[in-house]
Amino acid sequence: MYKIEYLFSQKKVSCYFDAEFSDIQELLTDQQIVIITDEVLYTHYEKEIKKFPVIKFAAGEAHKNQSIVDYIIEELIKLGAHKNTFLIGLGGGVVTDITGYIAAVYMRGLSFGLVPTTVLAMVDAAIGGKNGIDVGVYKNMIGTIRQPEFIFYDYNFLETLPTKEWVNGFAEIIKHACIKDAVMFSDLEKYTFHQYKTDRKLIAELIEKNVLIKSQIVAEDEFEKEERKFLNFGHTIGHAIENLYGIPHGHAVSIGMVAACNLSEKLNNFSQDATARIIRLLTAYHLPINMEFDHQKFFEILKMDKKCMNNGVHFILLKSIGHAQIKFISLSDLENNIKETI
Repeated sequence: MYKIEYLFSQKKVSCYFDAEFSDIQELLTDQQIVIITDEVLYTHYEKEIKKFPVIKFAAGEAHKNQSIVDYIIEELIKLGAHKNTFLIGLGGGVVTDITGYIAAVYMRGLSFGLVPTTVLAMVDAAIGGKNGIDVGVYKNMIGTIRQPEFIFYDYNFLETLPTKEWVNGFAEIIKHACIKDAVMFSDLEKYTFHQYKTDRKLIAELIEKNVLIKSQIVAEDEFEKEERKFLNFGHTIGHAIENLYGIPHGHAVSIGMVAACNLSEKLNNFSQDATARIIRLLTAYHLPINMEFDHQKFFEILKMDKKCMNNGVHFILLKSIGHAQIKFISLSDLENNIKETI
């Protein structure tokens, strides 16, 4: 196990790489620890986590809502959780989001750490301090920005991760390559999904590259005034599709990235050859590149996206692979362009 620290405006966050979950108690010797996880993870890892008080809830995005938050808070009260209680979110992005949100609001703030167990959570959801819940079809409508004390990377959890969740996570990895790292994009073209899935050293190196990319972006712009918006590449369209049809996050983001590439060609002189490379890469990692959807319903949801303001949205386009750009697009222009390009 080794540690890298990232300095954000609120605090320094320690990332422990190549760690073993059994060592986590060494970090917290004088605090009451409560683990928040989902029922699927608990079934797989009951032996490892049952030494701690555990609050578990049903797995899946459908349960990332206020009623689950209320349930967990009631369970914390039953456990006698106090200001010195330390929460650990063990799971994928739903668990890490909920844990951070509860840590921000319970007794006006508890310390917490995250143990991401999916590729998506390891490279994206656990990093950056964004926490929150959905309201109906509106994703992450309520939330906070609050950094954890640490993020604990135990790659053993990936051994029980279903293939579909590996695929889901690679959408965010490809996103990071598109906006910030052309060399990593070439590496993803060089290796295969199967190689990353079966080679522990290869996937560890890839995850750590992505942690560095996202952490550096967030450290420069924690509260999303400028560069952090690059991380929304593929997400404006992707979130609306995800919420409307309930497809996996990575699948929706993949479709959103292709749409953003098409818009980049039209509005930002992005090359068709680069779009073709991105489509080939997404396909190679088993991600979808398009789908049929109801444009009218889609835009009703998109208009409520947190990034929309003044009848428009700060949309993320590409100048080239590895270089993103923010462009304000009116909702009417966006609607017209999307009808033509997807």
